Amino acid sequence: MSHVDITIAVVVLKSLTLLLGGLITYYSFRAYRRTGSPALRALAAGFGIITLGALLAGAADQLLPVEPSIAFLVESSFTVVGFAVITYSLFVE
Repeated sequence: MSHVDITIAVVVLKSLTLLLGGLITYYSFRAYRRTGSPALRALAAGFGIITLGALLAGAADQLLPVEPSIAFLVESSFTVVGFAVITYSLFVE
């Protein structure tokens, strides 16, 4: 695969990640609004954080003159925080 092919694949995959992550966040938040459940609020926040990290990492990788490893570090940091919030959502009442 050429560099261009890899870039296109990454953009497509990041776009799908944003779409699916946005949908999960939206429906989790809707469920929270309907029920008032703190667990669903935390779940929506966790997926929102992960999705935001994917967006920021993709933007940094494609639009800013930074090393790809920096974009990966940004995404990984948001993913860890998002998963921590999702884990919290499993224990909150």
